[in-house]
Amino acid sequence: MKVLWDLFIAFFRASNFSFGGGPAMIPIIQNETVHKYQWLTSEDFTNVVAISNSLPAPIATKLAGMIGHRVKGWSGALAAIIGAVLPTALIMIFLGHLLINYADSPALQAMLKGVRPVVVVLLAQSALQMGQSAFKDKATWVLGIAAFAMMLIWPGLNPAFLVVISMILGIFIFKKKFESENISK
Repeated sequence: MKVLWDLFIAFFRASNFSFGGGPAMIPIIQNETVHKYQWLTSEDFTNVVAISNSLPAPIATKLAGMIGHRVKGWSGALAAIIGAVLPTALIMIFLGHLLINYADSPALQAMLKGVRPVVVVLLAQSALQMGQSAFKDKATWVLGIAAFAMMLIWPGLNPAFLVVISMILGIFIFKKKFESENISK
């Protein structure tokens, strides 16, 4: 029961203290699941983010569901998803009209302007940590640089295209390596 509570609290915290949408939650979720509770390694977290990005739906709920399920099965997935969704749902229900009425308020605008650079830094830090486990050899560097170049050349390119293409290329590039590793075990 404690693990279910911990999953709920971890994702509740991530949902409550992230500003800027789902991607802004990634570094907080990483801190909770990798560093604080140690449910995942950094490499596991990078894999979960990669898989989550290849599926439809908001990133926060996908991460909550996948990590919760990995930690404690279906009940863990449910506890983590409720933790991730509940704060936003309550805020929208109880404070939604205030946010709409004061959207142009100088105080609210100032708060949002102050938090934006911090969110960018948190995302960059998370990206750097995930990059350490993602870029381990020449082939992964080539894939990453190619994806970055494509995003620069075609800024409107749908990220799903890059994810699907990289998954297909991953089969051709890395499958034999993993097969030989599994045989040697």
